[in-house]
Amino acid sequence: MSQFESFEMSDMVLELRQKVRTFIDEKVIPVEMIVEEGGPEGERALKELQDQAKREGIWALGLPKDIGGGGLKFMDYVYINEIVGRSEAAMFALGTHTAQDSTMLNMFGTQEQKDKWLYPMVRGEIYPSVGLTEPEVAGSDPTLIQSTAHLDGDEWVINAHKWFTTGANKAAFTTMFCVTEPEGDRHKRASMIIVPTDSPGYEVVRVVPTMGHRSGNHCEIRLTNVRVPKENLLGERGHGFVIAQKRLGPGRIYHSMRWLGQAQRAFDLMCERSLNRFAHGSLLSDKQMIQKFIADSATEIQSARLLTFEAAKKIDRGEDARVDIAMIKVYGAKVLHDVIDRAIQVHGALGVTADTPLEKMYRDARYARIYDGPDEVHTASIARRILKQYKQGESWDPANF
Repeated sequence: MSQFESFEMSDMVLELRQKVRTFIDEKVIPVEMIVEEGGPEGERALKELQDQAKREGIWALGLPKDIGGGGLKFMDYVYINEIVGRSEAAMFALGTHTAQDSTMLNMFGTQEQKDKWLYPMVRGEIYPSVGLTEPEVAGSDPTLIQSTAHLDGDEWVINAHKWFTTGANKAAFTTMFCVTEPEGDRHKRASMIIVPTDSPGYEVVRVVPTMGHRSGNHCEIRLTNVRVPKENLLGERGHGFVIAQKRLGPGRIYHSMRWLGQAQRAFDLMCERSLNRFAHGSLLSDKQMIQKFIADSATEIQSARLLTFEAAKKIDRGEDARVDIAMIKVYGAKVLHDVIDRAIQVHGALGVTADTPLEKMYRDARYARIYDGPDEVHTASIARRILKQYKQGESWDPANF
């Protein structure tokens, strides 16, 4: 099936998108700064939003019904997630923030692990975290990890130093990526092990300050001889790399859709500002330079949407979407940055203040070129996989690759 396949949404999805959009615009955005600042007031506001989302039937829409989600098909959820992306607070208000970890536990967890961790997580009662990145080695090459775990009787003994373990300061558990098979193949050395954050020897060293955020949720953690039952192994020994990729692949689609929601919100603000700001004899919207900002942004957003939809369709059909995912990871991050940047320029001095969401959106957009794999790694992967086709005497057909 070609890339020009229709991306038409069903009436059900269109109606649900509008319901989610209304909820975000009317309920979430007015209190998003309170939610993002946290503290008792932020926690209360978030809990109220979550309870209302559950009552309105828009909670955890992309997760299977049998684990407490809304049961949407993958592609239908992709369309919804674009709307959720308008606000970071909406991810938590609508229960989409645990989608990657919930999917991972649902795919690889035992029934005991699901009862203890998955179901409470989907209900929004506990938070997850994942320990992948380490400060001593390149995060773009997970085969270099130094964290270790070995069996001592019926317990795993874990020693690890991780950072950017997002949410560890609030999480009930961290799924740790550790070397358990030191003599194995480089992609079969690591395993995933679930570690409760209240385990003796588990330490949140600090919340890492990042780009204007003196406090937040990107944590540096250290595990010193932490012991957990051998039953806390997630999946099979030596399959940590596979499990991580199963988590990250669809996750990059979710990120790309949320980026589109952020870019669209910035675009909306840019257009509204241009229609209401008068300078040098006319409205900004009458000036050709501003019109080019708007035309370029609209074109780039739509291009990124179609690339994202195509990757999602391939995943939905069970096809190999690695090149498509890498493309949207690189291109989507660039579009996100460029649209927000233009929106700030149109707002002038106001754009760099906290009076609009743009300055925070701009800072957060810079992360997009790094997390889930830096742009350079994905760019090399795109070229390598395409060139492989030519080495085999074939050519790259974007409709069938």
